[in-house]
Amino acid sequence: MIRHILVIDDEPGMRSMLRMVLERAGYQVSDAETGPEGLELLERESFSLILCDIRMPEMDGMAFLKELQRRRVAATVIMMSAYGSLDTAVECLKQGAYDYISKPFKPDEIILTLRKAEERMRLLRENRLLKKELARNETLDDLVYRSSVMANLAEQVAQVAVARSPVLVTGETGTGKELIARALHFSSQRKDGPFLAVNCSAIAPSLLESELFGHARGAFTGADKARDGLFIAASGGTLFLDEIGELPLELQPKLLRVLQEEEVRRVGETRPRRIDTRVVVATARNLQDEVDAGRFRSDLFFRLAVIELTLPPLRERCEDIPLLAEHFVRTIAHRERRPVPKLHPEVMARLQAYHWPGNVRELENFIEKTMIFCRGDEISIEALPWEMRRRNRQASRDLSLKRAVRRLEREYIHKALAETDGNRTKAAKLLEISLRSLMYKIKEYQEEG
Repeated sequence: MIRHILVIDDEPGMRSMLRMVLERAGYQVSDAETGPEGLELLERESFSLILCDIRMPEMDGMAFLKELQRRRVAATVIMMSAYGSLDTAVECLKQGAYDYISKPFKPDEIILTLRKAEERMRLLRENRLLKKELARNETLDDLVYRSSVMANLAEQVAQVAVARSPVLVTGETGTGKELIARALHFSSQRKDGPFLAVNCSAIAPSLLESELFGHARGAFTGADKARDGLFIAASGGTLFLDEIGELPLELQPKLLRVLQEEEVRRVGETRPRRIDTRVVVATARNLQDEVDAGRFRSDLFFRLAVIELTLPPLRERCEDIPLLAEHFVRTIAHRERRPVPKLHPEVMARLQAYHWPGNVRELENFIEKTMIFCRGDEISIEALPWEMRRRNRQASRDLSLKRAVRRLEREYIHKALAETDGNRTKAAKLLEISLRSLMYKIKEYQEEG
């Protein structure tokens, strides 16, 4: 990443020298002759670092520092002066400067000072991220459910949280797979370690290897410094790889090696590094179908699926909808600092009758949108979109015994798979049908969506 730095000095020669040195070191440089000119630049652009002289006309460096504090500018400031003393340096630090450097200085001195400032900024960012992460320490108590299928799932999560083995979380989009991953982490002995999440489909394949495994300096064009990947960063904690089915084929054997050897080798290095990272992966795809189609390695699939947890779609656990809806209403109301509205019983009935193709995520988005436009103390039937009311009227007239039997059959298959930790042979025995029949029904229902 190119760092943008602002240089403020009334001496043209000093500004020219600093621009040459800093641009050679990889910085993007803007400069200003006076403090007010620098403040104008700060209104138009953002800078991560500022180099500022102390003795300047119009506004000296101390006045500039005070103005930055008044405006709450977050940039890191390093002061410069040829007339400095210890008292001057101390006063600069009191006014919010990060460091003070005396003129004349060698190019290496200013670059070293900037590098130290950048390392401090990196540590501060990581500290803020860690605090934010610790505030989101979802445990099993944060799972909202009433259905037996989710109760069984919560019991499985509690059992496997203490293990080191990889976990495969499957389920349709929006069912809450990352919430399960977080519950696994914060219910385990790793809860004080990092929880890092990455969506394998959101990163370009050419960058994903470096993102996961890290790289050495000079490993490729633009790698101006060494960087640890997510596996090293998550050591002692949990790494959640969402949409694992999107992982490029060429990276799959490298991931398999990391899982088997518990060590990672950064791109451009020959020496592996030991890690202690638990891996949880998730997918909305059927990985067995991906294996059969040649898009996913069978050996990696079996290594990841040591433990498989399946999240049922929301339409198959309708009894959870009232609890979830009320939970989202309370959460959004508290966030928006408004009274918590009630859900009219007829609204709740319509919510339970709706099929929710987007699952829990769609329900949360719907509640949020409804509360934006409904500012009263109750969410009434009139607050529901016409399309949802129309579909629910159709659903309420659906008295097909055939469709009811199929819904019940799907529910029993999900329960049997949850009861047997995804073991299809054992599930078939519980259902008292042949394994072949069970496989056929699973495939049929997956094709229906």
